Amino acid sequence: MNPGTLNFRHLYYFWVVAKEGSITRAAERLGLAVQTVSTQLQLLEQSVGKALLAPQGRRMVPTEAGRLALNYADQIFLLGERLQEALDDADTGQMRLTVGISDSLPKLSAFRLLEPTMRLDTPVRLLCFEDQFEALLADLAMHKLDVVLTDRPVRANTTMRVFSHLLFESETIVVGTPQLARKYKGKFPESLKGAPFLLPARNNALRGRIDEWFELHGVRPHIAGEFEDNALLNTFGRNGAGLFFAPAALAADVQAQFNAVVVGRVPEVTEQYFAISKERRIKHPAVEAILAAAEQGALIPQ
Repeated sequence: MNPGTLNFRHLYYFWVVAKEGSITRAAERLGLAVQTVSTQLQLLEQSVGKALLAPQGRRMVPTEAGRLALNYADQIFLLGERLQEALDDADTGQMRLTVGISDSLPKLSAFRLLEPTMRLDTPVRLLCFEDQFEALLADLAMHKLDVVLTDRPVRANTTMRVFSHLLFESETIVVGTPQLARKYKGKFPESLKGAPFLLPARNNALRGRIDEWFELHGVRPHIAGEFEDNALLNTFGRNGAGLFFAPAALAADVQAQFNAVVVGRVPEVTEQYFAISKERRIKHPAVEAILAAAEQGALIPQ
């Protein structure tokens, strides 16, 4: 097939059908007759010389060739949507930053990481999406996101062309409500034996370091809860359900937002925060502002 013969309107119809799983629903979404969409799909398949969709029960699903085509179509039409958004933003004088935030990243930390974007001369419109780390990386690779903020770097052996930028690293502290803090502050960390703790889930990058620290000091806490959602963990902590770990750099913020008092410092357990990008050299001005603030140490409250 000559690339110049590819009809992108036909490809778009295929993309919609693949997303909807039905020619009928795709036709409704496109405002076209079912026969029209069906005919355009046939012309596309004739053009590429392969079947792209096949019936599976009541749904139309991509064939092996269709999955390959869908991957490219995703990139083509998602980039087209981003182009339209950029043109719309140019008319309003705003700059759009689409951010993926790992569900394990503390929300206070996410705010601090994004704060430099709010001080730019050009107003920034933030679009923030929270999800699991691997899902966000996939969205980044598909150009759905400008940057991912997370608490872990990308594995060195990943096949994805993405880059990790360390933003800052902080020691941690153990905190709790004033009542809990008075009870367990004593001879830290020995005083923590049997203390109720709210911990991140075991798939969290911080959890392994916390468990090693407990083992090192011979502390066997009572694990009152394990959470994948950091915001939920903090909500339980604010209501006195247990002690929890927090970044030492954000101690003042943690105290103000969660009424949490420091029980003790844990320099051996650190939290790291990263920006993950598609390019090694950052081009988006708002992401550049985040990295510049990190280099200057301005992301960490003084």
